[in-house]
Amino acid sequence: MTDHATPNLPSRDLDATARFYAALGFEPTWKDGGWMILKRGGLTLEFFPYPDLDPATSWFSCCLRLDDADAFSAVCTAAGVPERSGGFPRVRAPVLEHSGLRIGYLVDPDGTLLRLVQNPS
Repeated sequence: MTDHATPNLPSRDLDATARFYAALGFEPTWKDGGWMILKRGGLTLEFFPYPDLDPATSWFSCCLRLDDADAFSAVCTAAGVPERSGGFPRVRAPVLEHSGLRIGYLVDPDGTLLRLVQNPS
């Protein structure tokens, strides 16, 4: 097995979070009242309850390192996630950054920022 990380992210409502990410192709592999694990291919996201979270002040984030960041961004927009500069949820398609990497982002309904980072060729 190669090294990997599973970010632990907040959820105001685990069922609502599961529905949002299901539309993006994530499937639950574990869920109880205190934890949830969702997977989509090689991506794993873990969630803990945080019912009092204010999405506008959330500082939670992680990076999704993707072989096709554009395709994942397209899945998000096809699922109805709007491309806009504010509000929750939202998505921005990857663009070439000063770092030389193509990076986009998804902000989920709980205000968590997921950077969509294109893996180098």
